[in-house]
Amino acid sequence: MAKTTPESFLNLGEKPELIDEWQIVSFIWNPLKEQVDTNGDFGQYILTGSVTDKTVDEDKTGSAKEKHTGTGRIIKKIMRTLSLYESGDSNGKVSLSDLKNGIFKPATSDKNINDYAFYICRGGWPLAINVEKDVALQQAKNYYSGLVSEDVFSIKDLPLRRDEQRARKLLRSYSRCISSEASNESIKADLSQNGDSIDKDTFVKYMLVLQRLYVVEELEAWNPNLRSKTAIREKNTRHFVDPSIATAALGVGPSGLFSDMKTFGLLFESLVVRDLRIYCDTLNAKVYHYRDKLEREADAVIQFEDGDWALIEVKLGDDEDVNMAAQKLIELASDINIEDKPPVFLMVITKGSLAYKREDGVYVVPLACLKN
Repeated sequence: MAKTTPESFLNLGEKPELIDEWQIVSFIWNPLKEQVDTNGDFGQYILTGSVTDKTVDEDKTGSAKEKHTGTGRIIKKIMRTLSLYESGDSNGKVSLSDLKNGIFKPATSDKNINDYAFYICRGGWPLAINVEKDVALQQAKNYYSGLVSEDVFSIKDLPLRRDEQRARKLLRSYSRCISSEASNESIKADLSQNGDSIDKDTFVKYMLVLQRLYVVEELEAWNPNLRSKTAIREKNTRHFVDPSIATAALGVGPSGLFSDMKTFGLLFESLVVRDLRIYCDTLNAKVYHYRDKLEREADAVIQFEDGDWALIEVKLGDDEDVNMAAQKLIELASDINIEDKPPVFLMVITKGSLAYKREDGVYVVPLACLKN
C-alpha cells in the first residue's frame, strides 16, 4: 500500500502519525513532503528509524529518483539510549544548566563502582530498565547479536560481504580502542593480530555502515583559539552510542570489568560521554574532546549555543586522581582564550558519593548526580 498508494498510506489515522522504521518504505519521503506542503500544519508525521537513509531513492518502478532533502519542512532528531537520569539511576541533583548559570548545591549519591560496572554493561536500552539484572544485561547482547548477523549487511548502498565472524572481530577490535584516538591503522592492526586482515576500503565501508546504523558516534576534537601557538590534535575519540555495545563485543560482564581497570576506566568515560551528549542535546549544546600536541587534554568539552564553554575530566580512580585532574583542568583553562571568555565551569566527573566545589573552583560530581 505504501508503494502503490502512498497518499492513502499517509492518511490512515489521526495526526500526528508515527511511522516506525520508515526507511523500509523510504519511497514515501517525497509524497510525505507534498502532504506537509498541502496541509501546512506542524507535527503531522513522526518518522523513526534505526538507520540513516540515502539521498537517492527508488520510485514506484524501482528506478533511481532524487529525494527532496526536506529542508524547511522536516526536522531531524537523533534518538539515543537512555541516560542515567532518564533510567532513574541518577538523582539529578546537579544540573549542567544550573552549573552554567553559577548555581550549585552540594549533593550525595548512593551509587558505587559496582553500580557503574552494571550500568556500563546494561546500557540505556529501554527494555533493560526496571527488570531483573540478568534480563537487563541480556538486552545489549541481543542487540549486538542482531547487529553482527543482520544489520551491518542491510545497507543497500554500502554492501558488505556477509561475514558475521569478521563483523564480530572488527567490533571487538574497535571496542579495545574505546575512548582513545586510535587510528584506523591501529584498529586494523588489532584485527589482524586476532586472525583477520582487512583492506582499507572495506574497513572504511564498515565504519560508514556503523555510523549509518547509529552504532558508532565518535567524539570530534574541539579547536579553540589559543594564546599560544600550540597545535591541536584533530583526531576523533572512538565511541559507540552506548558503552554496552563494547562490553557485548568484548564478551565481558560487570564483574569482568574489574580484571582490567584501565579498560573499565575507558568504558566509564564512554558512559559519561553518552550521558553528556544526551543532556547537551536538550540544551542545544555540543560535546567535544580536546588534546593538543603538548598532551594537555580534556576528556569532554561542552560548547554552549551562546559561546560559553566548559571543560570536563572523567576519573574512575581515587582522590589523588581527582586532584591531578582538577589541576590539569585549571592549567588548561588558563591557556585558552575565546573572545576573553573564561570557562563557565570546570568539572571532574567521578564514581564517588559526594558532589562538591573545591577551593580552587573545580566541581567534583558523581555521574549519578548529573542531569541536564
